[in-house]
Amino acid sequence: MSSGSTSFRPLFSLPVIVAALGYFVDVYDLLLFNIVRVPSLKDMGLSEAAISLEGGRILNIQQAGLLLGGILWGVLGDKRGRLSVLFGSIITYSLANIACGFVHDPDLYAVLRFVAGLGLAGELGAGITLVSEILPRQLRGYGSSLVAGVGLFGAVVAYFTVSLFDWRTTYFIGGGLGLGLLLLRVTVLESVLYRQAQQTSVKRGNFWALFQNRDRLMRYIWCMGISLPTYFVIGILATFGNEFGKALDLPDAIQPGRSVMFTYVGMVAGDLLSGPFSQLLRSRRKAIGLMMGLTLVFVLLYLFGGISSTNVFYALCVGMGFGIGYIALFLTVTAESFGTNLRATATTSVANNVRATTLLSIPAFQAMKPAIGTLAAGGIIGLVCFSLAFLSLLKLPETFGRDLDYSEE
Repeated sequence: MSSGSTSFRPLFSLPVIVAALGYFVDVYDLLLFNIVRVPSLKDMGLSEAAISLEGGRILNIQQAGLLLGGILWGVLGDKRGRLSVLFGSIITYSLANIACGFVHDPDLYAVLRFVAGLGLAGELGAGITLVSEILPRQLRGYGSSLVAGVGLFGAVVAYFTVSLFDWRTTYFIGGGLGLGLLLLRVTVLESVLYRQAQQTSVKRGNFWALFQNRDRLMRYIWCMGISLPTYFVIGILATFGNEFGKALDLPDAIQPGRSVMFTYVGMVAGDLLSGPFSQLLRSRRKAIGLMMGLTLVFVLLYLFGGISSTNVFYALCVGMGFGIGYIALFLTVTAESFGTNLRATATTSVANNVRATTLLSIPAFQAMKPAIGTLAAGGIIGLVCFSLAFLSLLKLPETFGRDLDYSEE
């Protein structure tokens, strides 16, 4: 092989494979409650009205766990190492999911989903941080795509698992997958960059340091901003697909589980392509900007395109999913935007801050619906998310090819 050629062999190293499989289990477990919330709460004896209220409450409690866990695991990842997070998070969410399979009380269910959210918060950020640090700079975009492409397929597997097994069994399967993955992680080594940072006197994992420097704070905010359309599509348009279907007067009822599943099918394809696309363009910003623009087109068609067919509705879910298929790429940008001593703190907390935006967007959506209708409420939430996302993209510096061997002062 000539000196100018690029070897793709590092993409198939054990740390990358483990990070990809870890994200697979993460997505499976994270979406499982979304898919089984109705049958599981019905099995506990709740009425249809109570299921709607209790399901939303438990989902918000799970999201609160993600928000808190994003900070805790991120700090731990910089203080104790990326692998400490990968081990600790998987044990936490695996045991919590197994316990969910035995639950018979909605209040205990909520506590366990909080613990599961707390554990799941560490997986993706730590994995992307580790992969970004161990791969050569010319392969980072490919690495993020591989992790995301494999990981997001977990949503598809979750959907079909629920269709084949009782809801309790699906929780046992998720917990078992996580504990099985733990065995693979035993042989994964810490990144060289982190081990080098351990030998210095620089302070690691200080979450408040993100807010003590204006330039650092704005980088953090812009990294969160570019990701807002992703969880607008997942948390509003896909999760409440049944309500949008009714508002569009579609002839057949929309199943939220199917709309989520089709959205994730599109995300798998989008995330597999967005990383290589950024390598081809030699720009993370251009790749993310084009993906965001494509997402906006599909969202406008979804809300205001006059859909009259259930098949077209699900096809647009695939299209929106493809457009937001830059989740691992925006986390790679975050990892590339911060020094080794704050890299896991920033990347892990950003990943879960964005997930937790549904704590604001869902109540706002629910509050506006009675007055202006489902479609207009979704449109207003979308307008805010896309406006902030494009502004953030304009402000965020380009990170393609950046050397990651540095620390934040």
